[in-house]
Amino acid sequence: MGEPPVDGATVEVIGSYLTSAAEEMRVTLVRTAFNPVIYEVHDFGISVYDRHLRLVAESTGLSRFLGANDYSLARGVEYVGRENLHPGDVVLLNYPYWNAAHSYDATLFAPVFQPDGEGLIGFLCIRAHWMDLGAKDPGYVLDSTDMHQEGLIFPGTKVVSRGEPVREIHELIRFNSRMPDAVLGDLHAQIAALRTGERRLTEVYRRHGTATVDAVVERLIATAAESAAEAVAALPQGTWTAEDWLDDDGVTDEPILMRATVTVADGTFTVDFAGSSPAVPGPVNLPLGATIATCRVAFKAITTPTEQSNAGHFAPLRVRAEPGTLFHAVYPAATFTQWTGTVALELIYKALAQGMPERLPASSGGDVPGFMMVGAHPETGQIFAVSNNDPVGWGGTVDHDGIGPANHLCQTQARNTPVEVLEAKTGMFFERVEIRTDSGGAGRFRGGCGLRRDIRFVSSGEFLSVIKKTRSAPWALAGGLSPEPNQVVVFPGTDREARVSTRRTAVVSGDRVSLLTAGGGGHGDPGLRDPEAVRRDVAEGYVSADAARETYGVNA
Repeated sequence: MGEPPVDGATVEVIGSYLTSAAEEMRVTLVRTAFNPVIYEVHDFGISVYDRHLRLVAESTGLSRFLGANDYSLARGVEYVGRENLHPGDVVLLNYPYWNAAHSYDATLFAPVFQPDGEGLIGFLCIRAHWMDLGAKDPGYVLDSTDMHQEGLIFPGTKVVSRGEPVREIHELIRFNSRMPDAVLGDLHAQIAALRTGERRLTEVYRRHGTATVDAVVERLIATAAESAAEAVAALPQGTWTAEDWLDDDGVTDEPILMRATVTVADGTFTVDFAGSSPAVPGPVNLPLGATIATCRVAFKAITTPTEQSNAGHFAPLRVRAEPGTLFHAVYPAATFTQWTGTVALELIYKALAQGMPERLPASSGGDVPGFMMVGAHPETGQIFAVSNNDPVGWGGTVDHDGIGPANHLCQTQARNTPVEVLEAKTGMFFERVEIRTDSGGAGRFRGGCGLRRDIRFVSSGEFLSVIKKTRSAPWALAGGLSPEPNQVVVFPGTDREARVSTRRTAVVSGDRVSLLTAGGGGHGDPGLRDPEAVRRDVAEGYVSADAARETYGVNA
């Protein structure tokens, strides 16, 4: 017997209700989390699934997290076993090769049953970044050489069983964290958000009935698959390959080759990472689920960017990466510093730009220039580890300038950590935060500008810079110019001054650091830029008068 017929209005009402449930989960998480990277930065991913583990709705967050949830939920349910999941259960998964992320991106998932407790109707999943879970170093691990240096591992462990907290697991987390109050606080915030989702999901089934909701989900997924198929068919068909480099792996100074080949043909969109580096000693290896999530971001952006995501949107996507390589980490490869996925997103775009240059912008600043301070707070004496992801410029396009400074393309709705939070919770004082003149690549349509941030330390600790693209410049298109790459300068103006990328640097009160983030690449010949646009750029501080004259041939 087939699914009951449903009209368009019912589809819209129930579809919007599912999305609203995910959004209410987000609000609960943000309002109850202890960690600024969750409640300020929105470093999380929230997803709603049907009983078949198909994505039906999601809330805003880190786009690569949202894609990774699909992979980790499937592996987690497989490990635990459906028969061992009961009403009220919550499962924790952070085993990197199943979790599609590093060990501090803690995934919690919960089964959802019919209001009467009989019959599974779906799953809820929340992934959020915890600040400490017993890794060899506080904050971020930059030079691990195997998984066991990267923290306490849960392969799919119940933290709540039939509605009751599993005290032994909570205490295991407490005694393996340098920041137990914050970590357990975030654990409970995620559980609270899951409970919000459970109430909303059971409510929609109770109100509309199982048969109707199931029929709507089938319609939503089928419609999305049709939309994605039409979008792929409308793309230029062909095969294109691009290469790029990571600075290093955090253990050696050797640059690391990344290669992606994108093929659009026969109704499929295939990304193949053959030719990329084998797995490396340091923690930049990417679990396969994280690689798939990166490809999903690129695919969705080029096919159906304005539609609410569900499983159907990704039906045409194929991802290939051989086990034991940079893009398919296997045990016990180190995976903590996953900036590889950030750079790889634009590697995919770089390949696509060869076949469809009118659809793609030039490269952004090419990385997420992350930094963190770890130490003991000078007033409270408590350990802190607070991070920020700095903005970069976006690349120029065929018909407009790139924006900037703005969060990297991979971060969607994520935000920067406010200066007020960083100064209150760490030993950093920000002497300067300003747009960098001339940091965007010149072009008929120029790249957006990067940012300069000067930090003075008012207490001792460690400053962690996390960035993997300081040696190679972002790429331009159609005759545009590339900007200078990102820079991190420690102890500027002293005999210890050094330019670094990913490093732990011991600091004391009075030390300084400067971060200079890259602008976006230019698009088109700079000589064709509208002179009035150049003069406006000079007036607004994006371009200097010297650059206007020497690069654009305009006196301003």
